[in-house]
Amino acid sequence: MGKLRVWIDRDQCIADMICVSLCPDVFEMSEEDGKSQIVAKWRPDESKVGEGIVPEDLKDCVQSAVDACPVSIIHMEPVEG
Repeated sequence: MGKLRVWIDRDQCIADMICVSLCPDVFEMSEEDGKSQIVAKWRPDESKVGEGIVPEDLKDCVQSAVDACPVSIIHMEPVEG
């Protein structure tokens, strides 16, 4: 099964929570700054809350968040190898 790299341009996040409502398995709101972040279990580097590697079976969920984000700051790409 493949994996996907998901990342958020958190500087541009407007905290509307659409990604969390559509894909709570991958996205959550930060208690520190109120912006979207990747759920901790998907982050390869805990200090980078806006980046994660998720299993391919979450692709539809992530894609719905990518498509619905009003400021287009959520990105996804296949992980090579």
